[in-house]
Amino acid sequence: MSAVSQPARPVPGIAAGVLAGALGGAGGAVAVCWHYSTVLLHPSVDPGLPERVLGTGDGTVELARTRLAGQPGVWGLRGPAGLSVVGPVRHRDRRRVVRELRAGPFPEDGPAVLDAGPFDPDPGARGLRFDDVVVPTELGPAPAWRVHPPAPVAEGRTWALCVHGRGGTRREALRILPALHAAGLTSLVVSYRGDGAAPPSPDGRSHLGDTEWRDVEAAAAYAAVHGAERLVLVGWSMGAAVGGAFLDRSAHAGAVAAVVWDAPLLDWRRTLRRQARNRALPPSLAGLAGRVTERRIGIDLERFDLLRNPPAHRPPTLLLHSDGDTAVPVSLSRDLATTAPGAGWPVTYREFAGTEHTGSWNADPEGYEAAVTGFLRAAL
Repeated sequence: MSAVSQPARPVPGIAAGVLAGALGGAGGAVAVCWHYSTVLLHPSVDPGLPERVLGTGDGTVELARTRLAGQPGVWGLRGPAGLSVVGPVRHRDRRRVVRELRAGPFPEDGPAVLDAGPFDPDPGARGLRFDDVVVPTELGPAPAWRVHPPAPVAEGRTWALCVHGRGGTRREALRILPALHAAGLTSLVVSYRGDGAAPPSPDGRSHLGDTEWRDVEAAAAYAAVHGAERLVLVGWSMGAAVGGAFLDRSAHAGAVAAVVWDAPLLDWRRTLRRQARNRALPPSLAGLAGRVTERRIGIDLERFDLLRNPPAHRPPTLLLHSDGDTAVPVSLSRDLATTAPGAGWPVTYREFAGTEHTGSWNADPEGYEAAVTGFLRAAL
């Protein structure tokens, strides 16, 4: 999977490639690592339809049992009929999972996909007033949503910059926007190079945060021009890698008063080792795949180890992570929460149970939003 918005799934051909590497020696190993690097640098935004709807009942939907179909909490279920909202599991057996059907169209029997974002298509789905705006970047105009603050603070001077993960879209922010709104913030939900909305990188590749942070810097400049005096940096998965680069390199980093990161990618090397295991790559090849990637896009992955190399600016930070994440190791968040205070970085950590990558909100929406609003009120 891409190291972000979708849970890890095996990639067809990788296991065969590993076997070819074993048989073909060094040349086969390099070929496998090149393939893995290519998957990493060209994220897919289409998860396919890996789940199966078996039927619907009185306020319920029945799914073929899989690890993902049985996750706790609230999810979107997307299929030919559109996006529905499904709630907690009511029943499960060896072959099926029965969940609440809360809203949206009745799912059709057949292929579907569980979607971490149960809201479509924009902040209006959360009852929030917003404008479609354009952020000028060095590569051209990047679309964004500017979400208005609550009426009593209509001239709010604190803006949240919301940065989605690799392979994700601006929809990723729809879950958290009410919590940011409740905290009195204006929110700017940004796009960045290579995500299908903003202009692509000149070479057509993802740069894993090493250049994408410049588009967040452009968003910070836009916010400043429109009255922002303080910033809150919000990110999912690779959005944290982008945010870490911003905090380390941007002239606007000093304006960031607080950070909220969900399932944050805090170390590319450890994440790639996890991803290699997900794809049946031998651990010995994960390091080689990283070096291949460094050569191809000119990135220094060591610089993206935020535990060993924390950014220059370290505002109060909230980490949210699920213990069921198979894409970005939850140990990264646990470790940063332990080590950050020694680096002068105030970090608060909240862990959720049982869901996949970036699924903490889905596991406990009320608890998640309370953690965000409580943190922001204290930090700001």
